[in-house]
Amino acid sequence: MRELAGKVAFITGGASGIGLGTAKECIAAGMRVVIADIRQAQLEAALGELASDAAHGVQLDVADRGAMQRAAEETVRVFGKVHVLFNNAGIGLLGSIKEASYDDWDWMLSVNLSAVFNGVRSFLPHLRAHGEGAHIVSTASMGGLMASNNGGVYSTCKYGVVAMMQCLREDLAPENIGVSVLCPAAVNTNIFTHDELRPQKFMDSGYHETQEAKTAAREHLKSMLSHGMDPRRVGSIVLDGIRRDQLYIFTHNMAQVMCDRRDALIASLPDEPVNEARLAADMQVRAMMKSNLFKR
Repeated sequence: MRELAGKVAFITGGASGIGLGTAKECIAAGMRVVIADIRQAQLEAALGELASDAAHGVQLDVADRGAMQRAAEETVRVFGKVHVLFNNAGIGLLGSIKEASYDDWDWMLSVNLSAVFNGVRSFLPHLRAHGEGAHIVSTASMGGLMASNNGGVYSTCKYGVVAMMQCLREDLAPENIGVSVLCPAAVNTNIFTHDELRPQKFMDSGYHETQEAKTAAREHLKSMLSHGMDPRRVGSIVLDGIRRDQLYIFTHNMAQVMCDRRDALIASLPDEPVNEARLAADMQVRAMMKSNLFKR
């Protein structure tokens, strides 16, 4: 999809941060856009900021599969078609795996991982329907390529998003539907504000910091992210990645960190001669997984 003017985009987490920055870039590129967010007040404020007939808002809990399907139908009802799905909504709860409760795990996966599949499942029929080409972008993180202990559940989700988009790209390549995964580093967003979004059914957290400690951590993150990339600049990078049909879309040059991880992986490979027969069998299995063997 090199030409975006006249196309329609649906963006989750669209009332702030990367989502809103991308919505602004979409409108500037001549697109129409539906922004979805769980927070009605912020959704209305964002629509006021966009101030365009080319923008429409939908209040949406991305973890609600039925609501996601209805949002897809509303997008088509309002703008006729949808060409770009941007699964961007996410929560930035940090903490170690050893302290995480079932509720911490279930909440994070429902929003940061399962909701991405909800978007794909709900929108894919509409992306296919018009035959004009389409694109799916999902926000992971640099935390989806490298992990640290206090990003345990968060990185688990984001690694999953990276894997999902890699597989989906191969699935949809014959259908003229591109797939990208956005892996941003520090961006000036409010991802650290999540306490008020936590559903009642997921309130049993394993992270028992005092309110004072929570406030201090939040202010520290806010201060650090205030020096991050402007969200609208990220939106520009996202649209450029769509035009270029990039699998990976990065906001920062983190080559050294990525090379360190690559080198650590390679250094951990068995120090033994390659068993050619076994390698050939392994490559056959990989080829089988990339084929249409399981389709009827």
